[in-house]
Amino acid sequence: MAYLWFKAFHIVGIVCWFAGLFYLPRLFVYHAEANEQPEPARSILKNQYQIMEKRLYRIIMTPALILTIVMAIGLVYTEPDVLKQPWLQIKLALVAALLVYDHLCLRIMKKLAADTCKMTGQQFRWFNEFPTVLFVIIVMLAIFKNDVPTDATAWLIFGMTIAMAAFIQLYARKRRLAKEKLVAEGAISESVSEVGA
Repeated sequence: MAYLWFKAFHIVGIVCWFAGLFYLPRLFVYHAEANEQPEPARSILKNQYQIMEKRLYRIIMTPALILTIVMAIGLVYTEPDVLKQPWLQIKLALVAALLVYDHLCLRIMKKLAADTCKMTGQQFRWFNEFPTVLFVIIVMLAIFKNDVPTDATAWLIFGMTIAMAAFIQLYARKRRLAKEKLVAEGAISESVSEVGA
């Protein structure tokens, strides 16, 4: 019975932690893009994103991470032989990579607050996709265990990566075209006002 309690709250912790891992880099995108705004909007937006990032990291992500780890320890305590399973060893290595990613998010958050981060919104969009790929692999491992369909999983990850890359590039193109349109419209209205004068 203890195993099921540990498992239930391990899943709760994972869901909350991953919600933060998915959302925090999205806030980084907006934070970085706030630099493109004129004052006072730039300062207001950057301050707001900084508050949101800190609260998300400290109030949601960190407690969820602690809950995830504590419940994982409980799971292993109730079934210690599971540590010998190859699927779990791979899963733990991927979780270690996510812990590094989590720490990297904290460092980026501090750099953004100090206004020393040089990453662009486009770079953060790429950065934002990393936990998605690991999440899918971890879920596949947790469900299939040692019987993971490696060919299907590899194709799934490959397809996801291609789709994410295409979406990021298409979105960047859409933003660039919208910006060019605004510049062109601004130039036309300046010409019209000059002609009228």
